[in-house]
Amino acid sequence: MTTEDIATAPPVAGQGLRRHISGVQLLWVSVGSIIGSGWLFGALFAAQVAGPSAVLTWIIGTAAVAVLALVHAELGGMFAVSGGTARFPHYAFGSIAGFTMGWATWLAGVTTVPIEVEAVLQYSSNYVHWLTHVDNGAVSLTTPGIGVAALLVVLFTVVNLYGIRALSKLNGAISVWKIITLVLTIGVLATKMHFGNFGHSSPGGFFPSGIHGTIAALSAGGVIFALVGFEQAVQVGAESRNPGRDIPRAVMGSLFITAVLYLGLQIVFIGGLRPEQLAHGWSDITFEGIFGPFAGLATLLGFTWLAWILYFDAIVSPGSNGLIYVTTSSRLSYAMSRNGYISSRFSKVNPRTGVPVFSVLVTLVVSLICLLPFPGWQTLVGFITSAFALMYAGGPLALGALRRELPDHARPFRLRYADVLAPFAFIVVNLLVYWGGWTVDWKIFCAVAFGYCLLAASYLTKRPDERPELALKSGSWVVPWLVGLAALSYVGQYDSPAHLLFGLAHIPFWWDIAAVSAWSLVIYYWALAVRLPAGDVLKLTSNVHSE
Repeated sequence: MTTEDIATAPPVAGQGLRRHISGVQLLWVSVGSIIGSGWLFGALFAAQVAGPSAVLTWIIGTAAVAVLALVHAELGGMFAVSGGTARFPHYAFGSIAGFTMGWATWLAGVTTVPIEVEAVLQYSSNYVHWLTHVDNGAVSLTTPGIGVAALLVVLFTVVNLYGIRALSKLNGAISVWKIITLVLTIGVLATKMHFGNFGHSSPGGFFPSGIHGTIAALSAGGVIFALVGFEQAVQVGAESRNPGRDIPRAVMGSLFITAVLYLGLQIVFIGGLRPEQLAHGWSDITFEGIFGPFAGLATLLGFTWLAWILYFDAIVSPGSNGLIYVTTSSRLSYAMSRNGYISSRFSKVNPRTGVPVFSVLVTLVVSLICLLPFPGWQTLVGFITSAFALMYAGGPLALGALRRELPDHARPFRLRYADVLAPFAFIVVNLLVYWGGWTVDWKIFCAVAFGYCLLAASYLTKRPDERPELALKSGSWVVPWLVGLAALSYVGQYDSPAHLLFGLAHIPFWWDIAAVSAWSLVIYYWALAVRLPAGDVLKLTSNVHSE
């Protein structure tokens, strides 16, 4: 079988997931995933970290994510598989690399479910006060609030068990509502702008925290978290009617639509603040209703009717996002099962609904557990951002390897200048992890290490004929990459405790970016040098058409 056959062969009747998502529905899957709780809180937290220069943060973040989206547009068009971000590196480098990216992807997805639920309840606490309380300056759920959050997660699970068809139709209508709400918010708040907030009247000027703060807001301000989600069209690629055409369109179209809206929201939020709200500086913005920033600002400016629309949307936007991430998280565990990393129970599909039931139920359990150590939106956003960055790392590496090993494979979308953009994209994801800061990064590195323990346990308990080939040579770069990235994070500019070890000093700003970039290029070309040969890639992709 040629690679052309693999790319174009129709699904086998009665096998695997069902191909019934249209191009428009696929676009709404990604748009709906991007527009979640990030738009409700990102403008506030980014402004608190970076002041008016948060506008630049959104531009930088969009440029960074756009490069990653272009990479995934090509890969998604090549291989329409469930949980694609977990499987592209598997095709290029084997099990160690594939599991690492798949595990990071699953961590990002499964922790997004509780953060979206927490966003719903945090906004709701403006009028249902017993849902949250303030703990050390951060908003957290109360014990009754955690109970309500758990019920919402269960509700999302029940909806998912009815199948992707009903969910995708519902998501399309919700996505249209989201866009209308965002456009309305921008248009209304733009009528009450204080342009001095962007310059001469702003405490500390346009860069109150310097360029350091502008960069820090990418993670701490929730900017990258708000922009991710374009890859959800890739994750459900095995259920797309025309994946070669529709996946690239959905990936790039969703990012363009939402990036424009987010930039507009940041501008009107900064401009809508009154000088008295900035009396104590950008880091201490205060006004009544700040738990629901845009609704509170609308009320302050006299648009009470808009505030009530925003309170309703604060339930709809993150709530629908939580629904989608239950779907995609279960597809990721389905994908890891197909790769042989975990039990085959995760890839068993209900023949009536086409849903991987066991995967959905495991997503439910882990999402509920995450509500306990991370009971607030702010406590989870940095962790999820770094997890998403590690997830995206597999794309540029896989693209570079597959361009060399499968040069003639059908590519409905072909990225121009891939030899330059792929290594640049890999630099970007490593910088995103680094900018997350050590306080966040050590947790994600520990979570990845725990994943390796699970992989080892699964490998040792499987029959020899069921064990995946580890491909240790092709994955030899993975652990050194993570160790080096952890070391750079430890001695970097962001929440670094480097002085606690041998008196190490922080790497100066700009030099740290150079160091992360250099390490990224070392790993990128190391990975390409040990990539799987074409024969092994074709073997791994031989069942793509049957999903």
